[in-house]
Amino acid sequence: MAQIDKNNNNHVPPEVKAQFSTFLAPFFEEHYRDSCYPGLMFRQGKRKMLQINIPAKDFPALLVAKPAKDDDPELGKQRPEVPGHAEEIKNYIIEQARKGKPWILGTLTANVPADKITILELGRGICIVVIPRDVKLEITDGQHRKTAIQKLIESEESSLISDNDFPITLVLENDIDQCRKDFGDMAQTKPLGKALLLSFGEVEGRVGITKNLVKKVKIFYEKTDKIHDSPRIQKKFIYTNNYITRAVSCAFTKNPDSELHDYDVENSSNALANCLNKFFFECSNTRYISETNAVDLTTSELKKFKEECLLGVSVGLEVLGRLLYLTYDKNSNYFDEDKVSQLAQIDWTRENPLWQNNLIRIDPNPKNLAKRYKLSTGANAVTDAVKTVKDRLGWTDNSF
Repeated sequence: MAQIDKNNNNHVPPEVKAQFSTFLAPFFEEHYRDSCYPGLMFRQGKRKMLQINIPAKDFPALLVAKPAKDDDPELGKQRPEVPGHAEEIKNYIIEQARKGKPWILGTLTANVPADKITILELGRGICIVVIPRDVKLEITDGQHRKTAIQKLIESEESSLISDNDFPITLVLENDIDQCRKDFGDMAQTKPLGKALLLSFGEVEGRVGITKNLVKKVKIFYEKTDKIHDSPRIQKKFIYTNNYITRAVSCAFTKNPDSELHDYDVENSSNALANCLNKFFFECSNTRYISETNAVDLTTSELKKFKEECLLGVSVGLEVLGRLLYLTYDKNSNYFDEDKVSQLAQIDWTRENPLWQNNLIRIDPNPKNLAKRYKLSTGANAVTDAVKTVKDRLGWTDNSF
């Protein structure tokens, strides 16, 4: 028998591969009318499970989702589809694939009664899974991924994924109540927050710019929560990634949701970082917090800053971003320093009458007299605040 080269344990001699292929060929030939996949068997939760990989083209014929409808969970095996989520997944694949960049989707889980398929056991947990033409794999987890893949494979851009394979965990289960419980059990996983997703995002567009700003802007450095969507003040965090990301988009396009895909990350980061460091240093409301290292700040100081200064909360950063947009020249990638200085001279505390009737509403009957200011974070409040500042500074749209 041929020996595997001990100097390269990833190498299987050609003769061994040939023997293996010759051994497997009859199984696939015998079931050529059905769907056959190499598989792995394992046990979990007192049940036998299988792991297979299927090509994208097999999705429409092989997989079926049975989501609940009309708000009645008894009518399906999963929750109703979330509108737009499958489209988001499809667009993610398209964007990455068009750029020739890596992308990934997690393993789908489906269930099928054990007596509906054939498992040809080869030993050591290796097997061949035979799925008859009239048998469907009913998705337990991954309905949105399935829909996204199917829409894409049936579209004119199917070539983007036609050569890809997708892993499926098969639970050999026939009891529909147990299938629903399986879905409920898998749904226990806590959704990832936006801040954490940004931390693991691509270093491009506004995500890349945000990551650079968190390192280069003093008030953000070591004071930005990269995991939670709300800053953990006890860990000396003032901001989160998603706070800064919205402000970044506003500064370059005034649209808080702009991805900034066509912006050069390094050049844009440097321009905005220099602008922000100048602003936060010149602004009397932020200079101390900006210039002091996080380790030297007390939790009380940070709480006071966030409670009193609009620049310590997300909506304040968004207003600042929209105002900085009015100072930005995209052609030269430059923020007008004189205009930035004018913004820095504004009183950004909540007590400033400038913010009343836009970002700040005064509660006439506050439970706590020290907290009689209510913060408004809606789109109209932001728009009104920007307009108020423009009017106060005498800025007009054709000035920029």
